[in-house]
Amino acid sequence: MPKTKPASGKSAAVSSVQGAYDFSDQVGHLLHRAYQRHTALFQQIIPDTQLTAAQFVVLCAVEASGACSLSYIVKQTAIDQATVRGIIDRLKSRHLLAVRHDESDRRKVLVSLTPAGNRLVESTVPFAFEITEKTFTGFNPAERTALLYLLNKMCSSDLPE
Repeated sequence: MPKTKPASGKSAAVSSVQGAYDFSDQVGHLLHRAYQRHTALFQQIIPDTQLTAAQFVVLCAVEASGACSLSYIVKQTAIDQATVRGIIDRLKSRHLLAVRHDESDRRKVLVSLTPAGNRLVESTVPFAFEITEKTFTGFNPAERTALLYLLNKMCSSDLPE
């Protein structure tokens, strides 16, 4: 695939001892761009303009498990704990989540959907399916399957030490 040159006239590739490095061909950059595209579709399609993709993922994780701990949400969503806390606070202020202490361990916080949160998840899921379909625009069924397989494989692989 030929590389285009930016307006400055310089190539996007950086020469090094190992050869040319073009950030735009790197997996991290491509994953980031794909995520940006998906997130833009989310913001365009979801009717609740206050709901972000990360908030929706948290709501779905809580809906799938019932009352759950903060650490469970972090593990299921792959969102860091500080960010999850902020998301929970925002969703709680919208009366979509309820937070309470575990009766057997007062240090443990349990998060659950409120009836309004449950209704929002139920009404948003059809739009989430539409977003997935639009994210896959231009992919044939085999490409979709291959991409999902490879992304799942990448996500389940242990990080190198």
